[in-house]
Amino acid sequence: MTDLVNHSPAPAHGTALLTDQYELTMLQAALRSGAASRRAVFEVFARHLPHGRRYGVVAGTGRLLDAVEHFRFGPADLEFLGGAGIADEPTLAFLESYRFSGNIWGYSEGDCYFPGSPILVVEGTFAEAVLLETVTLSILNHDCAIASAASRMVTAADDRPLIEMGSRRTHEWAAVASARAAYLAGFASTSNVRAAYEHGIPSAGTSAHAFSLVHDSERDAFAAQLAALGPATTLLVDTYDVPRAVRTAIEVAGPGLGAVRIDSGDLPVLARQVRALLDELGAKHTRIVLTGDLDEYSIAALGAVPVDGYGVGTSLVTGSGAPTAALVYKLVARASSASSASSASSASEDLVPVAKRSVGKPGRGGRKWAVRQRDEHGTALAERVSLVPPDPGPHDRELLVPLVTAGEVVGREGVEAARARHRVTLAELPPYALQLSRGYPAIPTVFDPNGDES
Repeated sequence: MTDLVNHSPAPAHGTALLTDQYELTMLQAALRSGAASRRAVFEVFARHLPHGRRYGVVAGTGRLLDAVEHFRFGPADLEFLGGAGIADEPTLAFLESYRFSGNIWGYSEGDCYFPGSPILVVEGTFAEAVLLETVTLSILNHDCAIASAASRMVTAADDRPLIEMGSRRTHEWAAVASARAAYLAGFASTSNVRAAYEHGIPSAGTSAHAFSLVHDSERDAFAAQLAALGPATTLLVDTYDVPRAVRTAIEVAGPGLGAVRIDSGDLPVLARQVRALLDELGAKHTRIVLTGDLDEYSIAALGAVPVDGYGVGTSLVTGSGAPTAALVYKLVARASSASSASSASSASEDLVPVAKRSVGKPGRGGRKWAVRQRDEHGTALAERVSLVPPDPGPHDRELLVPLVTAGEVVGREGVEAARARHRVTLAELPPYALQLSRGYPAIPTVFDPNGDES
């Protein structure tokens, strides 16, 4: 399949109102104090991974770049903000001409991250950058959570293909984003047609129990589906009696039937029974697909069962117990004075590290760079985060790449590139990173002691 860049249409009303009001409140006050024009650096990172997880997966970058590009306040938006008393006239005047003109760096989509990884660095004026907080976190927290869960499921499936089929278990647009994130992490296809349209993801789907129930008999239902879709289709065989349905399916379709799907019952027992029955009936190449409330643990438990693929819904679109990646968007550095007029200020301008010191949520001040240290075999050893540009060793890999430069998107790529990157990134992690048992992050995050943290 060719690498497809997201060609989704621009949002009808832009993305600027996908924000929290306090960002507009801060903007209004900063315009009055003069701090709005002060050069600032924000970073996105996770203080921790979901309990027991050993790595996270960066996803949603492509969607975020689209959102930043379309972050505009149109006439209707401004009329609403003014009429509701959310923004005063100077603030509305600023928003009317708002365009992000700063710089964004980030981990490449599909890469892995660990606690403290600066997966996104946003540099601009305070006013420009603070407005992007909510939309950034909305996208990255969701997509990273889904991709991280999906990656574990792909590992558990051990080369057996996975179908993403969670659209009916989440918000309609979250379903599209979930399909993209799952495909990036290694799922083979999605049931979501919009995701296929927008992102070029292979789609799949046959029938539900309603199709069998609406016909006078299961035989009639199977015959109708085969007539419409051909013998390569997948027949659902657990509406009534599974063994009887399998026999009927092969009688109607012949031994060349593509696959049967089992959606309920004792899946390991049924799968073994069905495999034996299919072989007995001469349908040795008919595949078995299992669905029904699967997650990475149940998929792993089915590893010794003779099945050929899985469909995953609810667990996938809810992050398998971790529906958010717990990412935060924090100011880590600012110009030493409010005289900076734009994000295009001299790179030599002094930046003052800043960080909150509250108990339980301490920060690390200063703009960060990151390198993944690797041994001579290419195996990751540590995530080294520093306050100065890195000097990587011969086997190390720099992690932050330009995404937006002077307001222009420069890092857009298709989901196929991110999918390929994820495979390579997983391969560089130590083997225990892929274990599903609870444990610590696969590699430590090491903060360079050089530089004063405030």
